[in-house]
Amino acid sequence: MDKKLIINCRLNEFELRGPNQNIPYTPDEIAEDAARCRAAGASIVHVHARGPNGEKSNSPELYAEITRKIREKSDILIHTTLGNVENAGDAAHRIKHVQVALPDIATIDPGSTNLDRFRIRERRFESVDKVYANSIDNCMFFAKTMRELGVKPSLGLWTVSFMRTAGVFLDLGLLDAPALAIIPLCGDGFIAGHDATPAGLEAYFHAEPSGDRLQWCVCSYNANIFPMAALAIARGQHVAPGLGDYQYPELGLPTNADLVAKCAAMARDMGRAVATPAETRRMLNMRPAT
Repeated sequence: MDKKLIINCRLNEFELRGPNQNIPYTPDEIAEDAARCRAAGASIVHVHARGPNGEKSNSPELYAEITRKIREKSDILIHTTLGNVENAGDAAHRIKHVQVALPDIATIDPGSTNLDRFRIRERRFESVDKVYANSIDNCMFFAKTMRELGVKPSLGLWTVSFMRTAGVFLDLGLLDAPALAIIPLCGDGFIAGHDATPAGLEAYFHAEPSGDRLQWCVCSYNANIFPMAALAIARGQHVAPGLGDYQYPELGLPTNADLVAKCAAMARDMGRAVATPAETRRMLNMRPAT
């Protein structure tokens, strides 16, 4: 297959250290991990700002430090979050760290969902009030602001309805084609999205925007990504592994770079080369590096 594989490594999303101690927290740890992932074949890293003990942070200054330190060590593209339910406030507040840090890519979730986890063995919800609200008006504001900043949106497609909204945004010219997206599949009681199975991923396929206007990566919360990664690679799409989503005890507690290398090897075995950051920029119609 001529289309190269984009690997977007999700370094430190939700998971905290333990049992796997390889999840980076500090800006220096994140930058070093990003450089190792670049060497292993990743062209993008998805990062969350963290405190020294792993606590979540939405500090614009901390995000700016992270982006600066990553760029000092490698040319990998930097993809930041908008903070999920922990970054409450109006749209202008939620995007402030993107305006200050100026990453290459930032997330827009074009829809709303509940981010509560169900403890299957205990038959109870861990929480019951984590509503992740994203109005169409706010999403349009995010898209407009990111275009002005020169930051590429990455759409978080939690369900099929999010995929349909992505198509509408493309039709309206709110996103530059090809748009970038991540499909988060969910296992082990995290029920915000589709099941972390090939069938859960396949449920999206009928709703993909026509043509080649959307390039998506699959990721997997609380579950091993590799069965779904194989399907995404075979379909000509992309992958987003990472310890931020799952700690991989069955693989001997690997590093993020180990996961990237495994995805790259899988792609080569399936006849696809891996994209560099420069190639990823061209594939996604992004501005050249400055």
